[in-house]
Amino acid sequence: GWKDAINTTIINFNNEKMKITWAARELFPGENMSFSYTFDEGKNKVWKPCPTYLLDEDYNSGCLFKTEGPTLAISIRSGNGSEELFSKKLKSDFYIKPNRPENVTFFWKEDTVTVSCNKPEKAVRCLRLELQYKSKFDKEWQSRTSKCCSVGEQGFDPRKCYSFRVRLKRLVPYCNVVTYSSDWEAETFWMNGTLLDSCDGDIKSQSNTVIILSCLLAVLLMMLILLILLCKWQRLQKSIMPAIPDPKYIFADLFNDHNGNFQEWIGKADHAMVQTKLEYEESECIIEAESHQEDENNSGKQGFQEKIFTFSGAAENNDPKATQIACLTPTSDTLASFAGFQILMNDDTYVML
Repeated sequence: GWKDAINTTIINFNNEKMKITWAARELFPGENMSFSYTFDEGKNKVWKPCPTYLLDEDYNSGCLFKTEGPTLAISIRSGNGSEELFSKKLKSDFYIKPNRPENVTFFWKEDTVTVSCNKPEKAVRCLRLELQYKSKFDKEWQSRTSKCCSVGEQGFDPRKCYSFRVRLKRLVPYCNVVTYSSDWEAETFWMNGTLLDSCDGDIKSQSNTVIILSCLLAVLLMMLILLILLCKWQRLQKSIMPAIPDPKYIFADLFNDHNGNFQEWIGKADHAMVQTKLEYEESECIIEAESHQEDENNSGKQGFQEKIFTFSGAAENNDPKATQIACLTPTSDTLASFAGFQILMNDDTYVML
């Protein structure tokens, strides 16, 4: 019953070296297993002891030995070799794990990359070349598989840095009963057909660009905020402390024409005001009607002379309701006792008393 319970792992490294491991320590604690093998067929088998044991906490858990043929028979026995616990016969060619691809080359043409390697000496038809790549924007590897020993892929961005790795795989189930692939060839870094030491520089440059742009945006934002605050401060300052007008601009002629001489400037200013007033006075009145009344019976009162005038502008416009002004001229005797004026309006006629 133990022969079916012991699980083994069989690997044939490129048909050069065999590695067989088992988990006997859990089934037989405290007892070391012995291992023997043979590539001979028929009755005249010569069993060979394991030349190199693999240990697991000082217990024999595997064996390494040279591949000598396509047919292999193995036997696992108790520590003293008296009892066989496990035996198996197999085709070693169905457990081949290929070596890494050799002399890997990259050929770039625009956005297409072609990867190739040297052809192995044996079983080329059973091998496939797998290419994996990714950029800094990819979370997982992108894979492409082709016949040995060339594989191509297109759609690469020349502005990005890519990581590449390749390996060989054995076909299942035509050539292997177990899916075995070679170890990955050393990872390489390319950008637009140029081999780089790593893609860290590209990542750093992108990070630096992001940092610079962020700083510029922050500076622009701060300038905008300061400008808004400055405008609001100016408005607040004007509302709290209004600006005092500068007399230099209000009285420009005082400082420019008279060099600040107030007496000279005020004299000319009065003269200019008098001239301006005379220019805007009405030149004359046209007498339209005249009437006067005298009270001969009242000797204690002096009369007034009444004259009615009409503005020349109104007469020229032929206004039927031309404005009439009654001019009252007091006599010399009553001028001293004249107390004030009163304007009466009646039917578009203004009378000054």
